[in-house]
Amino acid sequence: MDLTGVSITLIVFGFVFGVVYILVRKKERQALINKGIDASIFYYENKTSSSLKWGLFMIGIAVGILLGNILVATTSLEEEVAYFSMIFIFGGLSLVINHFIGKKQEEENKEKRND
Repeated sequence: MDLTGVSITLIVFGFVFGVVYILVRKKERQALINKGIDASIFYYENKTSSSLKWGLFMIGIAVGILLGNILVATTSLEEEVAYFSMIFIFGGLSLVINHFIGKKQEEENKEKRND
């Protein structure tokens, strides 16, 4: 299975999207500055540590690879299907778990600030 064409297409579209996104964002910020409005709405406060997010994500991918290997060995699934489906399922699941952990931490921080 040759993925070169698909990979190149995704990279080109991703690059074009990134450049357009950055240019639009720059124009929005410049318009706010010209109007004298604070541009702090563009700054995102990191709710959870990035090391937690990436750690959970890597664990999810590792579990996905492991379970993909088990599926290949025990079922008649094709190798690509087993690996990719498990990697995406467990990688996504780890990001969802990180979201809920971040929400819980944010609520705890709000309670501490209100006390």
